[in-house]
Amino acid sequence: MNVPLWLALLAVGYLGIKLIRPPWWLVAVLLLGGYLLADSVLSPVINTAVK
Repeated sequence: MNVPLWLALLAVGYLGIKLIRPPWWLVAVLLLGGYLLADSVLSPVINTAVK
C-alpha cells in the first residue's frame, strides 16, 4: 500500500499530539525535519532502515 508522505506525516503528527502532548514548536520541527530528510541525499539510508 502506497501512502502519500504528507498523509503519513499528518497522521503521525496528530497521534503524537494526542498521545504525548508535546509543545507545538517541537512537533513542527520534527515534522519539517522528517519531510526534509525524506527528500534529501539520506533518503536511501532511511528507506533501507525502514524496510
